[in-house]
Amino acid sequence: MRARAHHLVVAGALTLTIAPPATAFAQSRAETLRYVTGASVNTLDPTMPGTTREAFAVSLATYDRLVAFGRKKLGDSWVFDLDTVRGELAKSYDVSPDGLTITFHLRPDAKFQDGTPVTADDVKWSLDRAVSAKSLAAPQLLTGSLTSPDQFKVIDPLTFEVTLPKPDRLALPNLATVYPVIFNAKVAKSHATDQDPWAQEWLKANTAGSGAYKVETFRPGEQVSLRRNEAWTGGASDKPAAFKRLIVQSIPDAATRANLVERGDADIVIDLQANDAAALQSRGKLKVVSTPQFNAVTLISFNNTMPPFDNVEVRRAIASALPYDDMFKAALFGRGTPLFDGSWPDGRPPSAGFPIPQPIHLDLADAKKHLAAAGLPNGFETTFSFSVGQAATAEPMSALIRESLAKIGIKVEIRKLPDAQMSTLISDKKVPFFTDGIVAWLPSNDYFYRNFYTGNQRWNYSSIMSPDIERIANTARFEQDKAKYEADARELNAIHFAEMPQIPIWQPNQDAVMQPSIKGYVYQFHRQVDYRDLSRD
Repeated sequence: MRARAHHLVVAGALTLTIAPPATAFAQSRAETLRYVTGASVNTLDPTMPGTTREAFAVSLATYDRLVAFGRKKLGDSWVFDLDTVRGELAKSYDVSPDGLTITFHLRPDAKFQDGTPVTADDVKWSLDRAVSAKSLAAPQLLTGSLTSPDQFKVIDPLTFEVTLPKPDRLALPNLATVYPVIFNAKVAKSHATDQDPWAQEWLKANTAGSGAYKVETFRPGEQVSLRRNEAWTGGASDKPAAFKRLIVQSIPDAATRANLVERGDADIVIDLQANDAAALQSRGKLKVVSTPQFNAVTLISFNNTMPPFDNVEVRRAIASALPYDDMFKAALFGRGTPLFDGSWPDGRPPSAGFPIPQPIHLDLADAKKHLAAAGLPNGFETTFSFSVGQAATAEPMSALIRESLAKIGIKVEIRKLPDAQMSTLISDKKVPFFTDGIVAWLPSNDYFYRNFYTGNQRWNYSSIMSPDIERIANTARFEQDKAKYEADARELNAIHFAEMPQIPIWQPNQDAVMQPSIKGYVYQFHRQVDYRDLSRD
């Protein structure tokens, strides 16, 4: 792979050396953003099952949505702002006083990449597709009460209306996620068939959008090349994107990616190992923007239906026996936000957010008391599992877990499983004790609880079935009074800590490593680069 990457770089250099004059080359390189990733872009339709995060990023560049998230400061970094939604194809929108109707006023100058105007009919077809086609879009939009074509209405060519059965705090933010893209309906329908009425097959490898970039070449799993849409003004600046060209290249080897960006052959990378990012930062040649992934959580999870983890005392025993500080340093080199050693002065959650630091720490004496209360004073044997794809962080963490749990009589066999096998075991609820992560595109408290702690669903890793969590989370979803919502959220956090279905341990940083000339990086909800944010000094 190192040889292949070197070949790619050399090939690029040879191409450039035979280009016209050096000044033209310098200008071309300055106006091109080259992004390298360990994964790949596998489709141009972001709604398709199996779409990678890298494909989501390309879709944000090639398609517009009605609205987009604003941004806010988190420490020294810029991050997306769930509570600020601005127009993208919509120049403005109005929410009715009862919260049941959202009216969008489209930009009169918005055009698709073939030059035809964007109309409310295109929006209607696109949102009908999102809730009707067999894809990733419908389950996501369901979380914002967007479920039926009957909710979408064309008022006139530039006015579009969405109606809701109840005021849902996540309806509008859902329209800013990657799935409700607005297609050129005429083009898409021309490639539809009776068997494929939503043109899904054609849109996997072709685009029909109005976004900031047009796809030039698409080689799935290898590279996507895009050029700027000069007519696009859908960004917050009302100007075309800063770069004339965009190259997204798959380089599976992390060391090679690090080398490419350090040499200046790539402009930005976000999926290096924590130690590689730290090393590059220490050398001072590159800019490293390190942002806590505030909508992502790494967990130690139990299957709450499998003995002995169906006993809350066992779960509490393990929570008191984990070497949190040592794990944090070994797995992340301290690059993240700890979710342990929290302070709950009155024994109640200090915040309505999720996740929040838990009042847990290493205390082996307390762990032994909980084991005795569970009727297992001498401990037990179990397995601790993680997927190969998480090995860089999970391997050192699991070794420390095994060592610490042995001190209270729990004998642990570590299982490192292929990603697909681990995913299947989690889906089938057949893994008792493991580590994984969860991510919420819309990181509100009720969204986390509804999606990860209720029902017999894939993402309820712990298989917890708590009537109280389900009742409160589903009530909070529609609560418009801020004080009442926060009270519900705190109650959910209190129940979670009391039941201990999982142990949130940290939120890793996302380290965006880039050339010093790159500016404008914003941490986004889908944990990928929004290329439209970036420019070069």
